[in-house]
Parts: sequence; structure tokens; C-alpha cells
Amino acid sequence: MSDFHQAVSELIERAKEAQQGVNRLVQVLEKKPDFAFVDWLDAQPVFPKFYWQSRDTREEVVALGQLHTFVDPAPAYTILADDQRVWGGRSFDGQTDKNRRCMSSFFFLPQIELIRFDDQWSLAINLNSEKQRTLASLSKLQFDVAPLRAISSHIESIQHIPEQHQWSDLVNKVLQGIENEQFKKVVLARKTTLTLDKPLCAAQLLKSSYLQNHHSFHFLLAFDKKHCFIGSTPERLYARQGQELNTEALAGTIGRGQNAAQDMALANWLASDSKNLNENQYVVDDIIDRLSPHSDQVSVEQDTRLVRLRKVQHLKRNIRAHLHKGTNGVQLLEALQPTAAVAGLPRKASMAFIQQHEPFARGWYAGSMGFISHQRAEFCVAIRSALVVDDQVQLFAGAGIVPGSIAEHEWQELDKKMSTLLSLISDHPSLGVAS
Repeated sequence: MSDFHQAVSELIERAKEAQQGVNRLVQVLEKKPDFAFVDWLDAQPVFPKFYWQSRDTREEVVALGQLHTFVDPAPAYTILADDQRVWGGRSFDGQTDKNRRCMSSFFFLPQIELIRFDDQWSLAINLNSEKQRTLASLSKLQFDVAPLRAISSHIESIQHIPEQHQWSDLVNKVLQGIENEQFKKVVLARKTTLTLDKPLCAAQLLKSSYLQNHHSFHFLLAFDKKHCFIGSTPERLYARQGQELNTEALAGTIGRGQNAAQDMALANWLASDSKNLNENQYVVDDIIDRLSPHSDQVSVEQDTRLVRLRKVQHLKRNIRAHLHKGTNGVQLLEALQPTAAVAGLPRKASMAFIQQHEPFARGWYAGSMGFISHQRAEFCVAIRSALVVDDQVQLFAGAGIVPGSIAEHEWQELDKKMSTLLSLISDHPSLGVAS
């Protein structure tokens, strides 16, 4: 019996003996498991499933099965013990007139959590009065975990919504609206649907992404075997520890160069381009505005820094706040989502434009994914993301339209952002032509 199998057996015995009122048991693993977390997650038959890796890579979690689910996360605080977390996310437009099928949010208190924090591994279970449910899930765990194979699906067709000519019309509409002072900025998005020659396993795509796309949060939310939302996003919505909050303005984008000199030239251009600097400042101003009612102090990093990713470079400024006592993670979600980096400014007017004119529903894309607990919470912004359903992969990307935006350049920016995940399936996809 493997060390991990032994740990599960011990945990089952401890759970059987647990007294009424015990709501969590943690089994520290003495050795690193001999499997990758994503491989283990994919092998398990228990749903829902959630995978999380923090951007700094210090924490990695697989959460399985549900003791409670929440469409609105606020009531979770009433049932959470101090050391428990609920996992999940909020969609961008779920339960609106445009997108009745998608939930506004989905969170769950898992039955089982496999956790790595730095170089410490543990397996935890949450219990309630029906502890048989958690025991049943523990007994279903699979121990023969084969490494996920490399992606072997090929792209048969690519379809963009909107297509490029419609995109140009939308950009012009936004620029006209800015000129008429209806809004300062609108983030327009594109959905690109890949039809593959055979089904792709979402966990395969995620594993490939976390091996290649660094300095990013990685997440996966699977409701069942067929529907899975994944992402590798560079953007944090917020991290709260007690009354201390960290967030950021990530806006302003350019691609990567073919060599170091080209890369540096592009970075220098981005760091001094007034359009991109203004776009970043809009996001900073909006975040300050949204945090002010919840905090007694907000400070912004003075200089814009550069974030270099595999396919793109971004402008970023860190923002810190000291929160009023009692401000919780759900209030912060309400305040900060959607950010000006995924919707626009002012929020109400830009959201109304997106709702009316964008020719698809975003669903989980541009929403947020993460966890809530009494003491801390952390969420990433669900960009660089994909919905995997059978033999289709729906990729999403957006671009902020501000004065000076050129439709063709913004379209190329979408291609670069999408290549974060798309290039893992095909190195040379013909993105320019919808078929």
C-alpha cells in the first residue's frame, strides 16, 4: 500500500471515530505524493472538482465533492468553521437577461481537499452531521493515477464571434460613445470556438498550461465529466488577510518579441505609450473609488511595472488597502467585480453596452475564481480562460477600447492573448480566418 493510500485509510478510521461537532480533520502527509495534483484530480470520480494554484506557486489545492453548495456565497460564513474554505467563482453575466443558463456564482464546501503549501502536503476532510457522505467519497478515491498524456487533439475548424468585420463595427461604436461622453472605456471580448477531431480532456489542457505559462494563477472548475472551465490568468482580483487587502491594476498590453532586443523595444514602447498608461490609470482610479467605502486607507504603487508572460507583456500597479473591521470577502467581490480591466468605465454604462452589443454571453469568462474563509480570501480574474465541452474548446479574450484604439490592432491583441492556451493545442493555428 502506498504512503498516500495509507494516509487515506488512517483518515477514514479517524472520520469514523470523530465525535459529533468535529467539522474538519487534517492528515499530514509525511512524503510528497508520487503524482501531480492535476493528474490526481482527473482520476477522481467525485464532483464537483476544483483546482487552484496560487500565482506565487506556494499553494496548490484540489477540492472534491460537496457538503454544501452556494449560489450566493454570503451565507457560507454562517456554516464555515475557522479553518474551512469554500471554493468556486462568480460569473460575469450569469442570471442576467442575456445569460439565464449560467449561474451568477457557484461555491462549495468540499468533502475532500488535497493541499500543498510550500513543501508540506496534507489531506483534509470536512464533516457535518451526515459524515457518511464524506466517508463514501473517501472510499471512492482512485489510487492508480497515471500521468495525463500530452494533448493529441487537432483543430478541425475555428469560428470567431464576433468575426473581424463585426469587431471593427463594435470598436467604432465604442469610440463614438466615448466621443459622446457615454463612457471612458469599454472592454470588448471575442469568443473563439475550436472544433477538434477528438475530445480534449480539460485537465490535459490545464496541465500543459501550468507547465508553460508561469507567473499565473491556474484554476479548473468541473461540474461534471463534460463541462469544465479552466484558466491560467496573470490577474489577481484581490487577496485579503484579516483587514489587509492587496489588489492590482493590470491593463495595457503588447506582445513579446522574437528576440531579447525586440522584446525590450516593445516593453519600452508599452511603458511610455500614453494610450496604455491612460488605460492602466483608469483601472487604478476605479479600484480606489470602489475600495474607499470599505477601507480607511488605500495606497497605490507609484511607478508602473512590467509583467512579462509567455505570449504578452502587461502594465501593472499594485494597490493596498486597510479594510474596515468586519469587511468580508463577499463584500469585496461585490465591490471589485467586474473591474474596469474586463468591463470598462463607468461600470454601469460599459456593462450596459456589453450586454446590448456583444454578440455572445461571457458566462464564467471575465468573472472570478478563488476561495473565501473567515480569515482570508483570494480571487483571480478569470481571463486567459476556456470552456471545454466534449470536442469543443471555447476560448475567450478581451481588449480595452479607449481613445486611440485601432480595431485591427485590438484584434491582433486578442490573438496574442488567446495564444496563451491556443498554442498548447496547435503551434500554427490559422486564427485570421473563421471557417
